[in-house]
This record gives sequence, structure tokens and C-alpha cells, in this order.
Amino acid sequence: MSDAVSRSAPPSSPPPPSGVAASVPPAALDPAQPAAPTARLPAASPLPIDVRHVDAGRIVVDKPAGLLAVPGRGEDKQDCAWTRLLARCPDALIVHRLDQATSGLIVFARGEAMQRALSAAFAARLVDKRYEAVVHGLIDRDAFEIDLPLIADWPDRPRQKVDPEHGKPSLTRVRVLRRDPAAGTTRIELEPVTGRTHQLRVHLLAIGHPILGDALYAPPDVVARAPRLLLHARDLRLPALPGLPDLPALALHSPPGF
Repeated sequence: MSDAVSRSAPPSSPPPPSGVAASVPPAALDPAQPAAPTARLPAASPLPIDVRHVDAGRIVVDKPAGLLAVPGRGEDKQDCAWTRLLARCPDALIVHRLDQATSGLIVFARGEAMQRALSAAFAARLVDKRYEAVVHGLIDRDAFEIDLPLIADWPDRPRQKVDPEHGKPSLTRVRVLRRDPAAGTTRIELEPVTGRTHQLRVHLLAIGHPILGDALYAPPDVVARAPRLLLHARDLRLPALPGLPDLPALALHSPPGF
């Protein structure tokens, strides 16, 4: 593995979100009242969704693998985490997404002002996210970084690919949690410093350790080793937002189901 692909780094725990809120623009939201529903929302779904946290500005749900985060094109792709949430919180708006095959924590904003504030926090990299995955093969180092530029593979969408010349800078931090020599797999923690489409999946494939069950990127024998993609958004830390004392920093944890 070349130095451009991986750089050694010491293991670390997720940093606390305190002390960073000054970089987030204030949101014009009364924390005592939910925001009014916005127009042009899709129809709410009566199907259940696992809501982990609700306050006046933020809603965090635990999305199951196989469920879209937001609606896709076509009537058969309208059932998603967002439309299920709208039945309970009609003011919920999209802030970020998870791949359909990925499970775990995803935050929605209550109203447009909070949507802008949370989107700014994501853009400023003030939101801390950690994923857990099980990959093919035994990773030899305990902690390292994958620094490979990514771009859409236009002839083979929705796949992405490494492209040193035209790709966007993409950085993933990796920490080994446990190796299983008998199974020939490694359980890892992942920190996506950047947030490119399929970043974690493509980076791990590029270093020779595809995620088990990844039907889009892994070879058939690795896909067959798991009934689903073994990738889970496990930890989410949101910073406090200035001007909103009733919305403090928030840290949530969702253990993976694999």
C-alpha cells in the first residue's frame, strides 16, 4: 500500500462536540416551539421508524438496512426514512443521507432555519460521525488513514471510483476493533473526514478489504458472506448551536446489529 493510500495515525476516541459551536451560524428558531411544516413535502408513510431523539430542532432516527433515507425516483421508491418520519413529525427536513444498504443514525431538522444551521455544521465538519463495519481479510495495522480522491463512475452509475487526476479529495480514518483469524475478517471503526458518495465502501475496496455483503462493490464470494452490507452508522455527535441554549450538544450511540 503506497503512502498516498494510507498514512499511519494513532487510535483515537470521538472528540467531544463542545467548544466548536461558535463556527455554526445561529438559527432563527424558537427552541420552545417546533417549526411550522414547510410546503412541498411528500406524502407521509404510516410505516414505523425507530426515533431515537426528538427536541425542538432535531430528530434522530435509526434507519434499518434496505430502507431508503429519502425518496427516490418512481412510485416504488417513495417509502423511506423521511416519509415515515413525516407521519410523526411533519416539520422534519433532510440534512444528510445514508446509503440504502447502510443502517444507523441519521439526523433530520425541524424547519428550514434549523436545516440551514445543521447543514452548515456538517459543511464545517463540526458533526462527528463514526461507523462500524466488518471487512474481508485481516488488516495488519491498528490505525491508519485512506487518502484517495473519488469520482462518479459515469458509465457504471451509481458506482464511484478512485481517480487520482479528476477525483475530489476524500479522507477516511480507520481503527481496527477486532480481528477474527478463523473467519478471515476484521471489525473496524471508520471516521469519514469527507463525505463523498460511497466513500467508505470504495476506500475499503481500494485497499483490498471490501465490506462483507457489499453487493455493489465486493466480489461475489465476499457478498455471499453476509445477508446485508455490514456497515452501520454507530455514533453521531452534534454540536451546540449558538443562540439556542435549549438545544445543547447531543451525542447518540447505536450498536450495530451484526
